Amino acid sequence: MGTLRTRGVIWVVCAMIAGVVATWGWTLSQYRWSTHLDAAFLSGLLLYDTLAENAPTPPGVTLTELSVDQSALADQGRFNALAAMSPPSFVTQVSVLGQFPDEFSGARLSIAVVSPDLQYPVADISADGSPGPAATLGGVTRLLASYCSDPVLFARYGTAQWVRIDGDGVWGCSAAPADLRLPSAIGLFIVMALILSTVLETSSFFRDFAHALRERRHQGGPDEYQSRGPVELRETIDAVNHYLGIERDILAERAMILSGVSHDLGTPATRLKLRSALITDDTLRGKLNEDIDQMTQMIESVLTYTQSEISAEAPRRLSLTSLLESIVDDYRDVGKPVTFIPATGLAVVRDATVFESRPTKGTNVNEAQRIVVTARPVGLQRAIANLIDNALKYGRKALVTVEATSDVARIVIEDEGTGLGDDDMQRLIAPFERGPNTGHLQGVGLGLTIVSTIARQHGGTLTFARGSTGLRAILTIARLG
Repeated sequence: MGTLRTRGVIWVVCAMIAGVVATWGWTLSQYRWSTHLDAAFLSGLLLYDTLAENAPTPPGVTLTELSVDQSALADQGRFNALAAMSPPSFVTQVSVLGQFPDEFSGARLSIAVVSPDLQYPVADISADGSPGPAATLGGVTRLLASYCSDPVLFARYGTAQWVRIDGDGVWGCSAAPADLRLPSAIGLFIVMALILSTVLETSSFFRDFAHALRERRHQGGPDEYQSRGPVELRETIDAVNHYLGIERDILAERAMILSGVSHDLGTPATRLKLRSALITDDTLRGKLNEDIDQMTQMIESVLTYTQSEISAEAPRRLSLTSLLESIVDDYRDVGKPVTFIPATGLAVVRDATVFESRPTKGTNVNEAQRIVVTARPVGLQRAIANLIDNALKYGRKALVTVEATSDVARIVIEDEGTGLGDDDMQRLIAPFERGPNTGHLQGVGLGLTIVSTIARQHGGTLTFARGSTGLRAILTIARLG
């Protein structure tokens, strides 16, 4: 499809050519029409001399004297019958005074214009500032030439005989020049529309790829993106595909190594436990078993963290309310003090209208019963379970609530009496960080790190705040992909 530079040059050249052609067509039409109307005006001047002084007939004009019977019809104003046009036809009458200043001493030129299409607006007649009846008749002929029609003129100067004037070669449709103004404007509009659509199409390639790359962690994505669009974008996509391949191979190799280490350590750990059973000292045997369990747990936690980074699970639509209820029910079945309070309503922000000066907030109760999100169910379940486990370890109880808007869902897990502050909890998100109050509690310091990673995969964050009974862990995820 060419480079952006090539496309830009082509667009600019096409726009310049279209502008030049449209300007040329418009200017040429203006010049031709001006020349055509000037020629019609000049014919009117000469025609007046022909009628008043028997001067030669102007080129393109034919005069035919009417018979006695036809003149009688003209005196009665029955010009439709004289023109022999199929009805309906329109008659426009014009009266032009002679060269003397008063109408009693000057001869009057009576003109009747019979047109099959329209009645001419004689009030628009202009003599271009030239006084006299000849200029007035020139204004009439120029007015006739301004419209596409084939009128027939009947005229009488003073008391002379009525004459029929045919001037299709001067003011008829066949004499009018081709008007290129409208085609020029339409052609320029079409060219600009094509250029604009091409620009928008090119822009959409970049916008769609940026959106797909931005939402990759949340919605998932292909192993390789399709290379399309201009050369610069295709090169960028190829580079991203190469980077994704390297990253995917590194994470897969890391997971494979950790999985192998976990598997290989399982056998000696089992042997150590069997051999520790032979130790008669109960205290020493208990400490040795704790060390073995902690070592095994550390390997499994690192493996879980690496698998969450790989993010191999495909996202799908699910009911967040149902997922939370099932997780809490599992804890309650084994006697854990975990309580779930479902949302009472979905907060909806409505845009301002002509009757409201600012946006307003409302509540949708029905939507709260089915908070649907696009998420990875296994990963999200692991994150929620980790937060509940932390609340039970350090705060004795866990209260689970959910809040939702049209864009995000917030899972709030509040414990009872954790002595840590917000800053301490934000620090503990880092890998292998544990709080000062852990004491003899088991753990390797990766639980919150895994939760934070899963939150980012769902387009959200993990934050902390003080609650009414203890510390609140707030897991925010995007609802829709």
